[in-house]
Amino acid sequence: MGGQAKSKKKNKPQRREKRSTGDTTLSAEERMKLRMKDKAKKKTAEKYSIEQLLEKTEECLDNFNYEMAQMFCQRALDIEPTNLKILDMLGNICAELGDVDKARGMFLKAVELSPEDGHSKYMYLGQMHTGTEAIQYFSKGIEVMLRKLEEQSHTVALVGAMAAASPDPVDHDPEVTPKDVCVAFCSLAEIFFTDLCMQDGAADRCKEAIDKALQYDPENPEALQLMASYLFSVEKVQEGKEYLMRSVTAWLPQQRQQTLGKEQRGTEVEEEHLQSSAPLYESRITTAKLLVEAEEYETATEILEGLLEEDDEVVQVWYLLGWACYLQVDKPEEGDAFKDSARIYLTKARKLHTKLRCDDTALLEHTEQLLAELGPGEGAAGSDDDEPPLDNIEDDFVQSSDEEDAMEH
Repeated sequence: MGGQAKSKKKNKPQRREKRSTGDTTLSAEERMKLRMKDKAKKKTAEKYSIEQLLEKTEECLDNFNYEMAQMFCQRALDIEPTNLKILDMLGNICAELGDVDKARGMFLKAVELSPEDGHSKYMYLGQMHTGTEAIQYFSKGIEVMLRKLEEQSHTVALVGAMAAASPDPVDHDPEVTPKDVCVAFCSLAEIFFTDLCMQDGAADRCKEAIDKALQYDPENPEALQLMASYLFSVEKVQEGKEYLMRSVTAWLPQQRQQTLGKEQRGTEVEEEHLQSSAPLYESRITTAKLLVEAEEYETATEILEGLLEEDDEVVQVWYLLGWACYLQVDKPEEGDAFKDSARIYLTKARKLHTKLRCDDTALLEHTEQLLAELGPGEGAAGSDDDEPPLDNIEDDFVQSSDEEDAMEH
């Protein structure tokens, strides 16, 4: 009897159970919370398909609701943790939200799962790194892209043969385009032009990357502008100016027409076309800066004024407008007008620099110097079915999230 009693006492369960999970131990209560979370995720997986979740993700992205998009995409990843499309999408969303570490984790996981397929993850990783690491990611991405481009050329030939043999049209939507390859080489060139500019042979490797970019897309505005910047840096100004004007001609005339059409008709389609035809905002600032350097003031001013219409709180835009006007104060019969305009633009740049707490001290110092040289002037102060309906999916997710938050507390 005594032995039996001793055995029962020895095997009596502990009041607080713990389970080792790596470096942590979980109590029974904590394990219950985890089971409830897993159950909530499984419930979502049963209720909504991957296609529905991704559709809602895209819808949220179209509306710039990145937080909700992240929630839908994360749930899709919970269902299919090795889905490369979802990993890329979630990484992109996290990058948009400023969560660089989580975005990097998504892309690195995609690299681990499929290192030789899909170039976009390498492009994102290249953007998230600097120097030699960025070069490695961009170079690998380009390698994947070129291999895919070659595969696609064979597919196009096959599709052409099928189209000739059949009256029905055969669709072919390429995964990689020559423009994509061009942009990738531009990204590579920019690293040698900035982060690694002091490295031996950086200038030659920069020029080589730009040449490759133009080989795949000869009239790409970004590549043409990069070539202009390179040529300016090696003091080949006239040749650089020719590339610069080719870059501007590739998009500015079209933007002028679209702007005019938008003013006359005010359609949303016009606005979408306008945004898609022009280079990115920062790229256009660089274009304007190079145009000022090339003494193409009128074109530079047109581009800068267009940038102000999109965003009038960018210090560098106001500064460049003021600098362009300052450089024209010696023009006969127009000097006073350019002086007044320079004061207005530069004063605005100075005020905005303070308001936004910019850290570009060199720009501020130059602005102050120019204003001192211009003097105060007169009145020149600057102006100041069985499936659940998609319509309700968002509410379900919000409620689900609230329930999980409650469990955690």
